[in-house]
Amino acid sequence: MTDSQKLDYLIEQMTGVKAEITEMKEDIAGLKEDVAGLKEDVAVLKEDVAGLKEDVAVLKEDVAVLKEDVAGLKEDVAGLKEDVAVLKEDVAVLKEDVAGLQERMDKQENELRYIRTFQENNLEKGIKIIAEGHVMLLRRLNEALKITEDDEMLRLRVNVLECDMSRVKEKLAVG
Repeated sequence: MTDSQKLDYLIEQMTGVKAEITEMKEDIAGLKEDVAGLKEDVAVLKEDVAGLKEDVAVLKEDVAVLKEDVAGLKEDVAGLKEDVAVLKEDVAVLKEDVAGLQERMDKQENELRYIRTFQENNLEKGIKIIAEGHVMLLRRLNEALKITEDDEMLRLRVNVLECDMSRVKEKLAVG
């Protein structure tokens, strides 16, 4: 190999190395661009992480407030349970009172029936006896006044019928 061949060989080799260096420069430029893009992405990620940290802090505050609210609700529910228990006791007492009142009303109704029966059986007999005595007195008076007995009997019967009619009206009004 001659010097010129050697030189040509070296030039060829240098051209290949130059091409490789140019290719490496392009690769390095691409890497620099990629690194710059990664730096931008990292900056964006840092901003996002900072935003997330703020959001997490807000969420923690909200959770703390919710915990307080839940504790308040638990207290309210406990109070309501106590109130319901008291109301149940009151309702039980009211039921007992109503049952007692019902018993008293039943007793009062029975006593009223007894009084009415007594009145019909005893008082009316007494009134009839008095009426008969009255009839006798009226007869004497009629004899003295010369009023016929038949007229007075009719009057008494009318009175008795009027009393009976009053009782019938009362029963119809009550019934």
